[in-house]
Amino acid sequence: MAKRAETDKTTDPAPGFSALGLDPRIVAALGALGYEEPTPVQRQAIPPLLAGRDVLGQAATGTGKTAAFALPLLHVLTPNAAAAERLGALILVPTRELAMQVAEAVHKYGKAMGILAVPIYGGSPMETQLRQLKRGVDVVVATPGRALDHIRRKTLGLSRIKVVILDEADEMLDMGFAEDLEAILAETPKGRQTALFSATLPPRIAEIANRHLQNPVRVRIDREVVPAGSAPRVRQTAYVVGRAHKMATLGRVLDVENPTSAIVFCRTRTEVDELTESLNGRGYRAEALHGGLSQEQRDRVMKRFRANTVDLLIATDVAARGLDVEHVSHVVNYDVPTSAEAYVHRIGRTGRAGREGVAITLAEPREHRLLRNIEFLTKQRIQIAAVPTVADLRARRIEMTKTSLRETLVAGELDAFRAVVDSLAQEFDIMDVAAAAVKLVEARDGVEGEEIPTVTMRPDRPASHHERGPAPKYGGGKGLASKASASKATGKGPTGKGRITPEWDVARLYIGAGRAANVRANDLVGAIVNEAGVDARAIGAIQITDRFSLVEVPAEIADSIIEALRATTIKGKRVPVRRDREQAWKS
Repeated sequence: MAKRAETDKTTDPAPGFSALGLDPRIVAALGALGYEEPTPVQRQAIPPLLAGRDVLGQAATGTGKTAAFALPLLHVLTPNAAAAERLGALILVPTRELAMQVAEAVHKYGKAMGILAVPIYGGSPMETQLRQLKRGVDVVVATPGRALDHIRRKTLGLSRIKVVILDEADEMLDMGFAEDLEAILAETPKGRQTALFSATLPPRIAEIANRHLQNPVRVRIDREVVPAGSAPRVRQTAYVVGRAHKMATLGRVLDVENPTSAIVFCRTRTEVDELTESLNGRGYRAEALHGGLSQEQRDRVMKRFRANTVDLLIATDVAARGLDVEHVSHVVNYDVPTSAEAYVHRIGRTGRAGREGVAITLAEPREHRLLRNIEFLTKQRIQIAAVPTVADLRARRIEMTKTSLRETLVAGELDAFRAVVDSLAQEFDIMDVAAAAVKLVEARDGVEGEEIPTVTMRPDRPASHHERGPAPKYGGGKGLASKASASKATGKGPTGKGRITPEWDVARLYIGAGRAANVRANDLVGAIVNEAGVDARAIGAIQITDRFSLVEVPAEIADSIIEALRATTIKGKRVPVRRDREQAWKS
């Protein structure tokens, strides 16, 4: 049955996407890009967005949420309209890197429809952005600060916007964009469609959703229940590397690891094909395996892989279902899997029959948090390692050469070569002769390439001292999940028809400094994060008056935050900090 299903997939360029109600041109584009089937967040979010509903999505990076919101918005755009009337969608994202990635994705998805998407972010020449906007675009993907700059210059008009997307809303709030978001949303039509996507749902995200989303459809991709210790007992390593250097990193890691047989997992068919071609160009024997191949082709590839005539199998998850090969020494995740369950299934291909296995994951900097989620759910550690340097590769090759020489010496049958060594030994020291032979072997293996830039990681939100003790975690781990469950069980938090409930109970703190002391929201967030060691996502709504400020924090750690703030200064002064005596929040 499984094989028949895979065979059927070859007749549909993007199985599953057409069933979601997408425009046939978009479905065809997805097939050409190599997407094989929708992810859970895409299955849940696309239908309501196509129906014009607002959506509140709770999903982490890497779950496919870009396509989840980008594909439906293509249906409401009018690419052939006049330049002044063309802009129909605004996507707000926290960073320039994400702006570029999302704009590129929208362009690819809507290319056949003539859709033009432009990234707008700080650090890019304003003149270039002005020219692009003046010519007319369908979708603007912007960071909040630069979007607000254009709005104030009156070079970005939002009066005709039909769809607004807030992507990674928690990230934007952590970076201090709360006021900018409010100002931008105030410039958009009230009847617009709005979608908000966030990895977590702290109180301040819930407040934004309650103010700006109309009766939203809730889309939540729950973490899979993965039994503790269910991941195979293999060596698990991850390399955090920039997107532009992933291919070079993969080649370097494979050169150092020297796998006897490996499977490299990719997300799309296109990625599989491109990677297979690149690896074959590097001298590996690589074969592609994805849903675009016929059953006969897949059988032929698997026969070669099982016979060890292929070093690397480059595959998608769909094509690798049911794959049973015992001799796989390494599994490589070219992208971080979209779920912990997928990760467990992938790395379960290695370490079989009592053999030692190795699982390697290449993660982009912004996917670092996904690795922590996988660790938490599998209860197994993934070591974050430095990308091997040229020196590491050279040392590894020397070690491999040494091993090969030892094996050759043990095997014997060297008489035919002794005459050459004897002749050279008359002129040179015997050690120099042997060293020259090793040098020739090393030169034969080719050049090592250039150094791969080291990525400087920012932490998974500032690490909390609560994570080091028995107290609940407010750093994206178990604490958040348990507090969410408690909130649902007790019914606490903001109530009322259609309101969004935060994930944990909140307490409101009174801080005796306000606008008169030049206190800003960033100052308060920074003090709580740095002095109390609390994850920025756990900080809720902030209200600043002339004389004092009110801040929402998780109730369970309110006292420790008060203690930490009393022991430090805000704007260079010690200020009174206590629980707020008023019970009602002044909105």
